[in-house]
Amino acid sequence: MDTLIGALLALIAAFGWGTASVLIKLGMRNKGAITVNIIRLYITTSVYLSIFLIAGKYKGILSLSPEIILVTFISGLFGFVIGDYFYFNALKLMGVSKTVPITSSYPLWTMLWAWMFFGKKITTQTLLGALFIFLAIVIVRKGGLEERLSPKGFVYAILAPISWSIAIVLLDFLSLYIDPFSLAGLRMISAAIGISVFLPKHSKELKVVTKNEIGVLSGAALVGLIIGQYAFVKSVSFVGSHISTPISAINPIISSLLAVTLLKEPPNSKIFVGLILAVVGVVLISTVH
Repeated sequence: MDTLIGALLALIAAFGWGTASVLIKLGMRNKGAITVNIIRLYITTSVYLSIFLIAGKYKGILSLSPEIILVTFISGLFGFVIGDYFYFNALKLMGVSKTVPITSSYPLWTMLWAWMFFGKKITTQTLLGALFIFLAIVIVRKGGLEERLSPKGFVYAILAPISWSIAIVLLDFLSLYIDPFSLAGLRMISAAIGISVFLPKHSKELKVVTKNEIGVLSGAALVGLIIGQYAFVKSVSFVGSHISTPISAINPIISSLLAVTLLKEPPNSKIFVGLILAVVGVVLISTVH
């Protein structure tokens, strides 16, 4: 039963993230990556803080050790400030359908850190999955060259999953000490605190944010950071990241299809081939026992 619940939660996370990618692209038409991230993190943090105060969750958080708080802060920073900075810039430079297949390599990096720092064995299945993901990146890159893909956008799309993978490795550890909802909220709050250092530099752009942009980014925050992230953290607590990750990795399919149908991004056969290879690679790596 736990496996079924965990799988369903990971599926909910995938739909939330896939939809949020498209909404973020819409919200970034006239705004920079950091400005967009500040808005959505502040919206999300406001929601979590309100729930913490009403439900009394803050009492449990205040009892956590400084070491756990620090690790949570680092996880939030890598997941939603550093990683998403690269991701948002890649989205702006290349679009959803070209960016997401590359960023879907995050389980590969997660397995690498697990091997380097925790001695996890790398199997033939892991290596095969790595090959699929490598081929996906090469194919998407080749298709991008034919369409004048931004070199900087491509680099950003590689750096994003590396940052996310660090956050995921820490998440497995943190889920042993913090309940899923508190952990999801605390990571959001940590990210909001971390990104606040950019407020002075982006204050002018924040002052001219429109109501429509606020509405779109609020939707992205709701489905991506509140529903999606909580569902993923809850899924990890049920079945572990090795099961949650491959299921949630279908979000590239969702976002790419939505980008083509709603954002009218031009379809490209190499993008879809890369997308399929990336997802297959993710599943192979993440289902290693």
